[in-house]
Amino acid sequence: MFEFLGIYWAGLDSLIFLPIFIVLVFFVVRDYLKTKKIALLIFDKKNTKLIFNNFSLNRKNLKTIFMSCALFLIFLALLRPQWGKKEATVTQEGRDLLIALDISRSMMAQDLRPSRLEFIKLKIRNLLEKLDFERVGLILFSGSAFLQCPLTVDHAVFLMFLDQVDVESIASGTTAIDSALNKAMDVFGKDSGRKNKLVLLATDGEDFSLNLETVKQKAKDQNIRLFALGTATIEGAPIPKLDYSGKQLGHELDQNGHVVLSKLNEEILIRICSDLGGNYFRASFSDTDLNQLVNEIKQYEKEKFSDKKLTYFQDQYPWLLGLAWILLALEWVL
Repeated sequence: MFEFLGIYWAGLDSLIFLPIFIVLVFFVVRDYLKTKKIALLIFDKKNTKLIFNNFSLNRKNLKTIFMSCALFLIFLALLRPQWGKKEATVTQEGRDLLIALDISRSMMAQDLRPSRLEFIKLKIRNLLEKLDFERVGLILFSGSAFLQCPLTVDHAVFLMFLDQVDVESIASGTTAIDSALNKAMDVFGKDSGRKNKLVLLATDGEDFSLNLETVKQKAKDQNIRLFALGTATIEGAPIPKLDYSGKQLGHELDQNGHVVLSKLNEEILIRICSDLGGNYFRASFSDTDLNQLVNEIKQYEKEKFSDKKLTYFQDQYPWLLGLAWILLALEWVL
């Protein structure tokens, strides 16, 4: 939005139409000048009515002015001029969804292209497009967990934090799902009045938790509802070994020197989701999994976040269009 002469212009992207209006005005003016030139060559101004009773250069002048001004007003209307400040209070409602993203080394496996991590980041982006006004937060976890993005209704901010998760974010430790659940309970614990506490676990299912059963029971007592997106394939793939710059040096090896193969562990994800009143979905290249997930999320009751006061300026372009219509009508009548 741009302010000029005390008027806010909200449609500056319509400036691309300026050349079209310039060309239209050019043809209108050229037609007038051409008509005037021919008329003056044929007859003297004093004898105009003796030859052409219905012709008048003055009327032609007015028609040209009316048409040019109408085109100018239509162009200004496209720029959406605004003035007259208004205030409105909007009640924000939705559901809280914490997305716990696995950033262990196994998420660099490439059975999902370009890697499990990049694949699930794209899935999360698509998920947010399907969630209208939900409040979302981002937890990153491997052996431990931390809050990357607090719960927010500003999805653009969330995506900014999500984009920061890359190869350098990959932890060196193994995966502990109990750490993600603990962090989710900490976040929801700061707002104990919430009825619905939804958590989405995005992981390949490999887990080395020490207290998963205890943490799971605690989450159940706090009314946590867990969903999971299985981010891997049943066949699995080797885990790339990367240097500090993200360049692949080979693959992870076990103690016997064999390549470590990371596979999707659906059993544990299905069991945890079932115990915590949610559901498990295997991530796919289509959006079938996300559509099913969104349908389940929308079954939960919306809750009030806060009342937000918005200040905005009223669109005034209808006045310009109305005046342009009047000028076009006068041009046609003349």
